[in-house]
Amino acid sequence: MTLPDSFRTQVQHIQESSKFQSVDGVLRATPFPGYTLITPPASEDPQNADFYKQIETFGQLLLELPIASDLIVPLPVSSFHVTLADLIWDHAFIHACEKKPDFEEELNSYLGDLFSQYQKSRSSSQGPISWQVLGVIVMPRAIALGLIPKDERSYEEIIQLRRLIYQNRKLMGLGIEQHYHFTAHITLGYFSEIPANLDRVNLSNLLSELNQYWLLNFSEIVVSQAEVRKFDDMTHYYRQPNWASFRF
Repeated sequence: MTLPDSFRTQVQHIQESSKFQSVDGVLRATPFPGYTLITPPASEDPQNADFYKQIETFGQLLLELPIASDLIVPLPVSSFHVTLADLIWDHAFIHACEKKPDFEEELNSYLGDLFSQYQKSRSSSQGPISWQVLGVIVMPRAIALGLIPKDERSYEEIIQLRRLIYQNRKLMGLGIEQHYHFTAHITLGYFSEIPANLDRVNLSNLLSELNQYWLLNFSEIVVSQAEVRKFDDMTHYYRQPNWASFRF
């Protein structure tokens, strides 16, 4: 996904994201509520402060590319995170809350039990896992940094946790289901309106050149905690102290 051939293909299919809309000439986040399982956002993750500082620097380079103005709507650096498992969002989330007034309590209760069982099933607590930045990846409506696991355990821990979540009958009953395969990434921004005259070949070339930044920068994020977080849009993720979390 970080190779030039991939960029050339992907930029042909980029679309405007509905997660941001222009209001009086200013792009603002649109309502998009739900729950997710993520690493602590950058603003609450001092362990990875240097890592996110480098991501912020790179994000500025991305925004300074000589391409269409406002093509990319940047996300706040404070919200940067790695999604470990999508849970529920948008219409499915709204419907679930209407159907079950105590949805939030049940979700956290079931996940708390699951995390406790998973912790007991592991041979030992081996400490945090690590993922390394590979480079920019282009998605249909967003642009992100793709991550690769530092070792086999870093991959298997998350895959096993996801498998337990998506195969849990109680969580299925709440409407939690797997929609995507796991592509570890940090979303940097979303695409706004795509100009009709956008030079897509030039865009793919610029992204390929920008990816050279990571050839000698082996930046790693230490993943020590998975937290249930709620969001109202794509700019802020929050939680209560008693909500479910899992420590690697």
